[in-house]
Amino acid sequence: MYYISKGAESTLVHGNGVAGEVTVDGRRLETLSFASRGTDRPTIVMLHEGLGSVAMWKDFPQRIADRTGCGVFVYSRYGYGASDPLAEKRPVEYMHHEAEVVLPSLLKDVGIEHPVLLGHSDGGSIALIYAGTYPDSPRGLILEAPHVFVEDLSVESIAKAKTLYQTTDLPKKLGRYHQEVDATFWGWNDIWLDPRFLSWNIESYLDRIRCTVLVIQGREDEYGTIRQMEAIQRRIPTAQLRLLPGCGHSPHRDQPEATMDCIEQFMSPWERYRQ
Repeated sequence: MYYISKGAESTLVHGNGVAGEVTVDGRRLETLSFASRGTDRPTIVMLHEGLGSVAMWKDFPQRIADRTGCGVFVYSRYGYGASDPLAEKRPVEYMHHEAEVVLPSLLKDVGIEHPVLLGHSDGGSIALIYAGTYPDSPRGLILEAPHVFVEDLSVESIAKAKTLYQTTDLPKKLGRYHQEVDATFWGWNDIWLDPRFLSWNIESYLDRIRCTVLVIQGREDEYGTIRQMEAIQRRIPTAQLRLLPGCGHSPHRDQPEATMDCIEQFMSPWERYRQ
C-alpha cells in the first residue's frame, strides 16, 4: 500500500504494488507497479481517464494483476495525481504528445517492451494514437470508452461537469486524488470545451494498428455513443466489441465483474504462461 501525500492528508492506493517515480519529458511522474507471476507474460500498462490518476484506479490494477497473472504498470500523467502539477494550458494536441513523445520514452525508461495498453477514455485514445504511431510495439489494446472523434454528447456532458465543479463539492471529491485539483480539472475541461477541439479526430491512426484490440463501452455512457465503437471496428475489423448494459462511462467501476471477465478472456492467449 502507499499514499499520495497532501500535507497532513493522504489518499490510500489499495494493493501491494511498488510505488515509484520517473522523470519523462522534464516532468516527474508517479508510478505504481505489480510484478508478473510469469516471466513470459506481457506487462499491462494502464492509461487513466481525463480526470484520473494512479489513486483513482483504486484496487483495479491489483485485481487485474491477480486475475491475469500479468505485471501491471500504472502512472499518473503530467498534471494528475501526485505527478508534477500542470503549469500551462493544454493544447489541442495534448493526447498526441502523450502518445508520441511521453509514453514511448516512459516505456523505454522503465524497460517495458511490447506492452498491452489498457486505456480508459482519454487513456484509450492515447493508446490508439500510440499503437497507430508505433504499430510494432503493443501486443494488444484494452480500451474502455475510448474517443476517436468529438461528439455533441461529449461536449454537453463536459459542460455539465464544469457546472458541477463550480456549484457542488466535486472539487473536494477530486481533491482526494490530485495534488492541484483546480489545475487538473480546468486543464481537462477547458481544452475539451475549446471550439478548436471540435475537429479533433484520430480515426486515421486506426488503419495502422496491427495488434489485437478489445473495446469495452457502457450502453449508458454519458460521454460517448456506440458510434465510437463502430468507427473503430470499421477501421479495425478484427476488434472485439463488448457493449455492457447498465453501465456508464467507467465500465471498471460500473460493471467491475463483467469488465474483468472481458479482460481475462482477452488475455487468455497468454494463459499458458501463468504460474
